[in-house]
Amino acid sequence: MSHIHESEISPVLTRDGQRGHRNSNSSSSTDLDDKSDGSLDEKKESNLVNDATYVAPVLGSYDDPNEKKKKIDEIDDFIHREEKYDFDSEEFINIPDLVRNTVSFEDNETAPVITFRSVVLATIFCAIGSVVSQLSYFRTTNAPFPVFFVILASAPLGRLMAAYIPKYTVPLGRYSFSLNPGPFSIKEHVIIGIAANAGSQGQWATFLPTNAALYYNITMHPAVALFFGWGVSLLGFSFAAMVRPILIDDPQFIFPLSLQQVTVYRSLQGTSELHLDRSRKQMKVFWLIFLGTFVWQFFPEWIFPFVAALAPLCWFASKNHTVNFLGAGRGGIGLLNITLDWSNITSTVITYPYSVQVTVFVAFVITTWILIPVAYFGNLWGSPTYNIMSNGVFQKNGSAYPFNDLLYKDASGQQVFNETRYEEVGLAYSGAQYLWEIFMWYASYISSFVWCGLFLGPTIVKIFKAWRARKTVHNDRLSKLIQKYPGLTWWEWSLLTLLPLVILLVIVATKQVWMPTWTYFVALGFGAAAMLPMSLVYAMSGYSIKVGFFNELIYGYMIDVKGSSRHPLGQLAYRIISGNVWYDARTVLEDQKIGHYFHLPPRTVIGIQIFANMLALPINYGVMRWVIDSKFDYVSGKVVDPTGQWTGQEFKSYNTAGIQYALVGPKKLFASTVFRPVTYGFVAGAIAPIIIWALHKKFKKPRFDLWNTTIFFASAATFYGNLSTGPFTSILIGTVWNFYLYRYKHVFWNKWAYISGAALDTGFNANLLFIFIFLGTTGAVMPNWWGNNKDSIERCFALHKKG
Repeated sequence: MSHIHESEISPVLTRDGQRGHRNSNSSSSTDLDDKSDGSLDEKKESNLVNDATYVAPVLGSYDDPNEKKKKIDEIDDFIHREEKYDFDSEEFINIPDLVRNTVSFEDNETAPVITFRSVVLATIFCAIGSVVSQLSYFRTTNAPFPVFFVILASAPLGRLMAAYIPKYTVPLGRYSFSLNPGPFSIKEHVIIGIAANAGSQGQWATFLPTNAALYYNITMHPAVALFFGWGVSLLGFSFAAMVRPILIDDPQFIFPLSLQQVTVYRSLQGTSELHLDRSRKQMKVFWLIFLGTFVWQFFPEWIFPFVAALAPLCWFASKNHTVNFLGAGRGGIGLLNITLDWSNITSTVITYPYSVQVTVFVAFVITTWILIPVAYFGNLWGSPTYNIMSNGVFQKNGSAYPFNDLLYKDASGQQVFNETRYEEVGLAYSGAQYLWEIFMWYASYISSFVWCGLFLGPTIVKIFKAWRARKTVHNDRLSKLIQKYPGLTWWEWSLLTLLPLVILLVIVATKQVWMPTWTYFVALGFGAAAMLPMSLVYAMSGYSIKVGFFNELIYGYMIDVKGSSRHPLGQLAYRIISGNVWYDARTVLEDQKIGHYFHLPPRTVIGIQIFANMLALPINYGVMRWVIDSKFDYVSGKVVDPTGQWTGQEFKSYNTAGIQYALVGPKKLFASTVFRPVTYGFVAGAIAPIIIWALHKKFKKPRFDLWNTTIFFASAATFYGNLSTGPFTSILIGTVWNFYLYRYKHVFWNKWAYISGAALDTGFNANLLFIFIFLGTTGAVMPNWWGNNKDSIERCFALHKKG
C-alpha cells in the first residue's frame, strides 16, 4: 500500500482551535470509532465522508470505487498511526491544539539542510526580497514581500535542481560537499524560506542615511552606513537570544504567522500522486492569481489610478467641500471609500486573526472617522492652522518649520542648537492627528508591559524559577526533538553579542551618528527591556507593534544638558538602537520558531539568518540610494506625487520626532498647553489593560482577552496621513475571508487562503518592481485623462479647490 502524506489529510481547525472532528470533546487524535464493529469498510467510509475535513481534500477526485476504497484504507492507516501519541501525556498536554494539528511530531535526522541548492536558492530569493522590501519603505502603502511566494516557488525549483544537477562532490577536505545529495528535503525547503524571510525584510538601519540625505543634505559614508546596519542587525540576534527560552521553547507561544508558513510547507511536501496533483492545482491557481494581479496593478498604479480610491460620496456631492472631505481617501478621511489597489489592502486580511482585524478597524474608525472630523470641522487642537492630515512640523502661524536654521557648527565642528534663532521661530507644532498619535504611542508602550505582567506574569515567573534552579523548563515533544541538536554555546552567544556592541560603540564614539556616547548604553538597556512585552504580543497575535515615541522622550530629556548634540539624526540613531532593533529581533524569533516546528538544528537556523542579513544590507543600501537619486523630489516632499504613493511618509514622521524631541526638546514641548495632554497616554496605557484583565477574570465567555489594548493603541497610533483609503475595504474582505470562509467554509479556506494571499502580494510586488525599473527610471509619465485627472484622481474637486 502506498504511503499517504500527513499534509494530504491535515486536519483543519474550527473557530475555537479544536480538531474538525465530529466529536470535538475527544482528546484523541481521532474519534473515528470504527473498532467496535470490526472496522467495517462501509463504516470507515461513512465516518470519513461525514468528516468533511478529510474527505473533501482527499476523496473528491476519486470516481473509481476500488481506488476510493484504497484511499480510505490509506487515510485510516494514517489516522491510527497517530494513536501512538497520548495527547494527555506530559509530552503533549502543554502543546496547543492549533500546534498539534499543524506540525509533525516525527523527525528525520538524516534529512539534509544546508546544501548547495538550498544556499543558491536562498541567496536568489533573499536578493529579490531585499529590493522589493526596501522600495516599500518609501511608499505610503505597500504589500510586504511575501515569504509564501518563496515557499511556493522554491519547492519546484529545488526538485528541479535535485533532478538535473550532477551528483558531484566538491573536494574541499573536511568541507567537501555534494552538489546533489539526493531528493530535495523538506528541511532544505524550510531553510530557504527562513533565509529569504530574514534577508527580505528591509533594514530599519537604512533610515539613518536616508533621513540624512532627504532632510539635511548629508551623505553618510557607505562604510559607516553599512557597519551601522550590520551592527543593529546582529544586535537583534542578541536581544532575541534573551527571550528565546520563553518564546521559542515554550509551545504556548505559537507565532500565528509561523504556523501559517508551516501549513504551506507541509502542504507542498507530499509524496502520493493525489497530493502532487493537488499541489499542481494550487500552483496553477497561484500563478493565475499572480499574473492577474500583476496585470491589474498597472491600472491603479499608473494607467487608471481612479480605481485605487473610489469615493462615492464625492460623486454624488462633487461641489460640497464637507462631503468631499468625508469621502476622499486622499486628503480626507475615506468614509465608505473603496480601493481596488491591493497595496492598500495586503494579505493581512488573511494572515491576521479576525479579532485583530476588528481591533485594528475599530481603532481606525475612532481616530479617523470620528476624531479627525471633530477636530477639522470644530477647529480644535490647532485646526485648521496646522494641516490635520500632515505629520510634518509647523511654526505657530502654520508655515513650514525651518529646522535646519536651528543648527550651526561651532569651532570644534559640533552641531550646536541655536537658542537665539529658536526664540524667533518658537515651538515646533503638529497637526491634531499627529498629536493623538503621540498619545496613542505612549499608551501602547506602557500597555505592552502591563498586559505582559497581568496575562503572562505567572508563566514568566515559572520559567525564571526553573532557570535559577537549572531545571529543564520544557519537556514537551517538540522540545525533546530539538534537544537532540546542539545549539550555540555560551561562548558563541557571547561573541555574537560582543561583536555588534563593539561595532556600534565605535561608530557612536567617533561621532558618526550625532548621538552622545553615554546615551548608547541607555539605549541598549531600554531596547533589551522592551523585547519581551513587544515580542509576546507578536507571538500570540501576529500583530507587529511599533515601539513608538517613548524612546525619543527619554533621549530628549537625556540630551537636555549643555554641550550635548541636539541633531535630530542623533535621536534617530538612538531610536534605531533602543527600539527599532526589535523589528529585526521579531523576524529572527519568527523564523527560529519555524525551525523549532520543523526540528531544524538551531545552529543551522541562526547561521543562515546571519548570512541572509549580511547579504541583504548592501542590497538594501543600494536600493535606498537608487530611490533617493531617482525620486528625491517626491520622497523629500518638495514635489507632490500625483499618485500619493512615493511620499516617504515614514521618514518624514521620524524626522518630525527628531525635531520635536531632540532639537526642541521635551521640556519646551510639554511646557506648552498644546502638547501637555498627550502625556496622559501613559495613564491610559496603564489603566486599560487592568480593566480588560478584570473583565476577563469576571466574564470568561466574551473572550475579553482577545481585545488586546496594546494592539488597539498601536493601531490608533497608525498615521494614515493623506491616504486613508484601505481600512474599510480591508475589513470587508477580512470579514469574508477570516470570518465567514474560515468559520463556515474552512476546507476551502484551508486550501486556498494562504496561497491566494501570497499570489496577490507577489503580483503587486512584481508590478511595483517592474514599474519602478522600466517606467519610473525612464521618466515615462501616464497622460492625464478622465481616470487620471490632474486636479483630483478621486474626482473630489471641491476638497482640492479649497486646498
